[in-house]
Amino acid sequence: MTALNRVPSLMARAGTASAFAIAAVGGSIVVPGVASDAAAAAPATKALQVAASKKGAPYQWGATGPRRFDCSGLTLYSFKKAGKKLPRTAAQQYNKTHHISAKSRKAGDLVFFHSGSSVYHVGIYAGKGKIWHAPRTGDVVRLQKIWTKSVWYGRVS
Repeated sequence: MTALNRVPSLMARAGTASAFAIAAVGGSIVVPGVASDAAAAAPATKALQVAASKKGAPYQWGATGPRRFDCSGLTLYSFKKAGKKLPRTAAQQYNKTHHISAKSRKAGDLVFFHSGSSVYHVGIYAGKGKIWHAPRTGDVVRLQKIWTKSVWYGRVS
């Protein structure tokens, strides 16, 4: 008998009822109270998708959507659609996020542009050094390469 033949199957080890529960949740084992990385990233991914869906929407100072946005209005709107609450301004949003290093950044994290200790702009990190943001008056929501090293990163929890 090979070693593989001696190892009980998942069905036999878990029992029929447990195996059905595992199958019902897509084959992954769910531990109550423990969020997987994928589950934790879901709102950030959703917010990123919402921001991308607003491509071409005009910038308007003070606007929070759904047709016009300023920078923090876009992030506020996108995360609200993903089930997360953020304060109104870029600086307030920075203060409400979990601050992370550039090395730890992931798609869906917020990118805060600063001058000294003052945050003046925010966008949603899209990966590969790019953000979705509402840049300025006369411009539209768009994907753009990060143009400065004067940025901080925050993760919405």
